[in-house]
Amino acid sequence: MSPPFEGGNQINTGFIQKKPETNIISINVGGQLFQTTKQTLALSGSNSILSKISSSSVYNEVTIPFIDRDPEIFSILLSLLRTGNLPSKAKVYDLQDLIFEAKFYGIESLLVNSVSNPSQFEGFNLEKSFLLPLNGRDSVSVISTTPYGSIHVAHGSKITSFDWSLNRKSTILTEFLAIDSLVAIDSSLAAAGATDFSGLQILDLKNGVVKERVVWENQTRSSSTVQAIGTNGAHLFTSFESGRRNSSSIMVFDINEGFKPVTEIGQHEIYGAEIDSGIPATKLKWVDSFNVLMASGSHGGPSGITGNVKLWDLRSRKIYWDFNEKVDCFADVTVCDDLGCIFKVGVNSGEVYFADMRKLSGEKPWVCIGDERKGFGKKKEGLGCKIESHGNQVFCSKNGDIELWSEVVLGTKGDDGDRLFRRNLMGRMKDMGKNRVTQIGFGGNKMIVSRKDEQCVEVWQSSVRGF
Repeated sequence: MSPPFEGGNQINTGFIQKKPETNIISINVGGQLFQTTKQTLALSGSNSILSKISSSSVYNEVTIPFIDRDPEIFSILLSLLRTGNLPSKAKVYDLQDLIFEAKFYGIESLLVNSVSNPSQFEGFNLEKSFLLPLNGRDSVSVISTTPYGSIHVAHGSKITSFDWSLNRKSTILTEFLAIDSLVAIDSSLAAAGATDFSGLQILDLKNGVVKERVVWENQTRSSSTVQAIGTNGAHLFTSFESGRRNSSSIMVFDINEGFKPVTEIGQHEIYGAEIDSGIPATKLKWVDSFNVLMASGSHGGPSGITGNVKLWDLRSRKIYWDFNEKVDCFADVTVCDDLGCIFKVGVNSGEVYFADMRKLSGEKPWVCIGDERKGFGKKKEGLGCKIESHGNQVFCSKNGDIELWSEVVLGTKGDDGDRLFRRNLMGRMKDMGKNRVTQIGFGGNKMIVSRKDEQCVEVWQSSVRGF
């Protein structure tokens, strides 16, 4: 005997049976039907048109929303929503087309995170990919970047900015004759200064106007020029020197409170022949894991180049560590937070040294990871060399070439007993032997390089991830 009502009409009970709510969403884009889930569309964010479709109470399977856009690019963006990454077939499209469509759907931030994410930086796979030309005849003086790849380049009295995609470019003219210090606060705001112009300026790069002017009130009441700028995201650090060049100081400003002064550290006055006591800091780097500010400065005299490296505790306004450089003073110095080390390139030897920040109490903190014998020479082989760190890797320029230094973590013991570093030359043979490198910067998953007497910057990126 057949079950009741099988294959027959159901009895009308007078109630309308509600269909179970489906989790599947159908969208018609440019005449092509796509199906996905509400959860996937919700990942686009509350302001996205896709999220609004998924949460719409009027959506049903009969009324399928229609969007008059390119269906092929939409399939790329839908894959981005599903996985968080662009599929390999996205490389056949121009990046600008993807950006244009992502903006329409309100998911550009997801595209930025996929294409220019700092976690995708691959130092060993970097190759020189292309050049970004600059307007005018001035060569690059400073490069500053944002974490997701926006670039600000100072050349002469101008600042040229590139967005994260490096496709949109804008240039503003400043009051400076030449810009010596530049730090990006965000994609449209930067702090700038010069060694021959009084005061620090906060520049609105989008509108080309000065938003704030900051001057250090020194005891001689003379002008105050900017020697270096640094930031930790919440605070802006600025090294000032008086116009008479007899005093210097480091000021700390609160970025979120309208650049209000927070504290002052490292104020020095030059008395008599004690020139070393008043060397201004020409490089400032925040060390997040140790919660200290690295300040370094040097000058040349009859006895050669001397300088100092200091680590400042901002809360106590006291020096955490201080080292005077006399033998093979640094041509440039940086700090690698991930490795917990300070790195320098010797001005005499041109060799790279490191100081483990956990072992700074000794009389000789520096360990040479090259040929230490060159440090006692007078050839100045390191003059003009630059050294910067990114992640757990250190990049050092030698004339027109760039070296990548990385730590070997294989249980092998170095000569100092616990740490071993190895050098790798970067780029292809055709990229070597060019003009001297003057600046190295990092933004997103790219490295930015400038060279002497060139009116452009180089973009280095992984051949695997390059778009």
